[in-house]
Amino acid sequence: MTDSATDSSASRRRTIFVPARGQYENVGDILLRRQLLDWARESGPLHVYLGWSPPGYAEGLRLQPSDVQYRSFLRWYLVALWQSLRGTASYVFKPGEIQLTLAGMKEHVSMLPVIALVRARGGTVARIGVGSRNFASIPRALMWPSIALSTLSVWRDSETARYLGRGQVMPDLAFGEVSTELVSRRPELLVISLRSDLGERPYPGSEWISAVQNFAQLHSLALFTVTQVHVDEERNRRLAELLGAQFLGWDGADHHLQEIRLRELYRQSAVVVSDRLHVLVAAITEGAVPVGLLLDSSDKIARHFSAAGMPGIGINAGALSAGEIAAHLETSLARRFELIALLRSAQKQLNLVRERLGTALTSAPTRR
Repeated sequence: MTDSATDSSASRRRTIFVPARGQYENVGDILLRRQLLDWARESGPLHVYLGWSPPGYAEGLRLQPSDVQYRSFLRWYLVALWQSLRGTASYVFKPGEIQLTLAGMKEHVSMLPVIALVRARGGTVARIGVGSRNFASIPRALMWPSIALSTLSVWRDSETARYLGRGQVMPDLAFGEVSTELVSRRPELLVISLRSDLGERPYPGSEWISAVQNFAQLHSLALFTVTQVHVDEERNRRLAELLGAQFLGWDGADHHLQEIRLRELYRQSAVVVSDRLHVLVAAITEGAVPVGLLLDSSDKIARHFSAAGMPGIGINAGALSAGEIAAHLETSLARRFELIALLRSAQKQLNLVRERLGTALTSAPTRR
């Protein structure tokens, strides 16, 4: 094929509309959105809706000069409608957690005219790496039209897939980050990060604190608490005082720089303890053992790690003794090489999904 033919083919690729707005206070939201943007960019030019994001958010997403960025939802929406009508658009839903509430259905309802036009004009609609926080019946009914119009649906946990009834299961997109030093360094830290955004959550009790301190001392690990989600700042600052740990905080700006700082600490860690999913996912991608020491009965961490082939990551430690918590930490640490092997397997699964998305997007030529 000549260069001019190649250029002509590239120029006829559909524009891909992707919302990348997220919880701006959350570095974790960047991890999965970045992966999906990188995947989609291989198949066509991106038109990305960011909203009025703070400094460092777009940099954290690794947006490229070729990506068209929108702060105005209305402007992005109108361009998407126009290109969909012309037969030159495809649409990719944002990844991550959706709340199946009436408020949480905004994207799935408001984008129906766009995705209906995309499909009517031969384009692709993809939903990759989405999981549900709750499982109410009425919002599920509201979501069904957008699911029915999707060309490709791949969910990030099996319970969401069963509940919504259409599509396959994949590991969370954030497992796709690849570190080259997973087993080559000597761990020196134990890092902790706990959430504070679900009502009046108690601080860990004396048994929890004692178990973590004793485990760190036994393995000669320095203790660090960190903030990956800005609303957790005060809790993790206070936790550092309770543990006698060092503290890495965050002011909610410059997501890119904070991610670099966090990853450097995770890379130096033997174990990372958290009740936040993407703290633990980022930790395992840097070679640390993820341990979900929860203070409630949430199954979110367990089901998402199970979807990646890594069972046994999250436990409710609220009522456990110091000895039971310490035993779980020891068992978890002994799984390090097993978990790294499972991570590599999960990343292979993600590559297969990446190929499926690329095939779906590139098999939808533009209309003339």
